Amino acid sequence: MKIEHLEERITDYKESIKGVVDKKVQWNDLTKPLLHKTLKGIITQYQLGWRVQELNWIHNNEAINISFDSFPKDLIDCTNQIPAFQFIPGGALVFSQTYSGDVFIFILFPEIDSLPTENNITEIGLFNPLDINEKFIIEKVDEFLKEMIQWELPNKPRKLGFQQTTAKQEL
Repeated sequence: MKIEHLEERITDYKESIKGVVDKKVQWNDLTKPLLHKTLKGIITQYQLGWRVQELNWIHNNEAINISFDSFPKDLIDCTNQIPAFQFIPGGALVFSQTYSGDVFIFILFPEIDSLPTENNITEIGLFNPLDINEKFIIEKVDEFLKEMIQWELPNKPRKLGFQQTTAKQEL
């Protein structure tokens, strides 16, 4: 193989770097401000005790999330019916820009000391920032709320400390 054979790979590599830069510019100039504006609009219109956070860590990784931070004020009276009721904050829908410029979207569930943490996250997917618009964001918040409702009221009861057994067990 001659050195000239590398020319196509060099061109491909330069194109890949340009693609990452383009996605990061899209995130910074359009996607991140749109996420912030849309999520802030949602929490203003629907007061559920949630907040929007903008996170920036490890030089090239940024995220915006909407998370449950406090109990909804209009439901405080119903908690008086059960004095031991405790709200568990922490469920979050996270839009995180990856090193490649794509946006990784996932749901974090509240952490409970007695539950294992391996099922504490649901991955929604990896998306090009060009594909993220207001309709897309609202759809993901809807998906997040469905997951949180399922977490609060699961179809299958979670039994801590017990293993599920089959109906036919041999003695």
